[in-house]
Amino acid sequence: MNMNVMTALTTLANDTAAVREKLRENPDKVYFPNFGSGDNILKEGISIDRVAFTVPGINFTVYWYGLLIGIGMLLAIVYGYKKMRPCGIDPDRATDSVISGIIGAILGARLYYIIFNTEGMELTDFFKIREGGLAIYGGIIGAILVGGIVTKLRGLRLSAMLDVTAPCFLIGQCIGRWGNFFNQEAFGANTDKPWGMLSWKTAAFVSDHYDTLTEVDAFKPIHPCFLYESLWCLLGFILLHLYFRHRRFDGEIFIMYAGWYGLGRFFIEGLRTDSLYLGNIRVSQLVAGTCVVASLVLWIFFRSYTKRSGNYKFFYETEVSKAQLAEYAGYEDMQKEKKELKKKINEAKHKGESFAELEKEYKEKFGKEAVKARKEAMKAAAAKDKTEAENPDEDYTSILGDDEEKKEEKTDE
Repeated sequence: MNMNVMTALTTLANDTAAVREKLRENPDKVYFPNFGSGDNILKEGISIDRVAFTVPGINFTVYWYGLLIGIGMLLAIVYGYKKMRPCGIDPDRATDSVISGIIGAILGARLYYIIFNTEGMELTDFFKIREGGLAIYGGIIGAILVGGIVTKLRGLRLSAMLDVTAPCFLIGQCIGRWGNFFNQEAFGANTDKPWGMLSWKTAAFVSDHYDTLTEVDAFKPIHPCFLYESLWCLLGFILLHLYFRHRRFDGEIFIMYAGWYGLGRFFIEGLRTDSLYLGNIRVSQLVAGTCVVASLVLWIFFRSYTKRSGNYKFFYETEVSKAQLAEYAGYEDMQKEKKELKKKINEAKHKGESFAELEKEYKEKFGKEAVKARKEAMKAAAAKDKTEAENPDEDYTSILGDDEEKKEEKTDE
């Protein structure tokens, strides 16, 4: 063997041994060996702890992963509620959808991970969430299924609600992905880029999976895929936020979200070393690619439909939405008036005065008949919307493309 080759191999072995020893001595540090030309804090390593804090007294540990997901959810909810009324959504009715959607997201994320993981996890481990194992796509699917059912039951238009939640998903994903940094997971193959990271945990994972990650060096920097996805989601949120007021139909923002996130996830997933698999196929890459194609087809179809249809209405333009928002806006005044009437009735009873007229007024405004009348008014609004949809205006143009024929017939007459 050539002496130069032997020298190079010896140097490489010594370097690898030195890196291994450094990582073993500092298991809590994350290094960025290629960052900058000189010595800096990132090259020297930054200490991280997956534990955010421990609640005194009960000794309950709060991890950064869960805390960041919680913060992401909170910010997403704040943003979403500000978008609801402009989209014609009653925040009070939507609250049921939000709560059920969060429950569905947690259950879906856990179930998705257990079904497609290759680490031997079983359904009996479902409730061991604190041991790790959530999948974003499962969370999105669960949120849409469970939250969508409740949305329909509460009389809201699902497509309008999805437009509100799409940017919220990106907020939660952008922030929640940083939980992967504290757990040192969701990383990719080796890279010589300045942001390539290295830690004892990443090295241990690659070493434990050396049989499948044959082309990955455990002691060289790897791609921080969580960072790529976080930045992709941040950019997506900004773009969708700016485009929101220009949407052409309910559901457009969600369709664009599915395409945007799917496009980024498809390529980022190809870098990862901890993907979930269905046979030899990366599940998230398959889902992402399907989302991109489906969203493109749906976007073209619905844009064409709304452009050619003269009677399309956003949800906020419907009688149902207007009635629901009017009810929501008057709720506080109604409760205040209800409270005042009750007070007057009680005062009249206490003084021994007649309160028959007050009780009659109370029943007329807040009794069973009043509640029934409000429900009937909501049904009437829904019926009116349905009638208008079934009987388009004279300017309606068919999506089937027979517009020119109709114009010619009118000209002949």
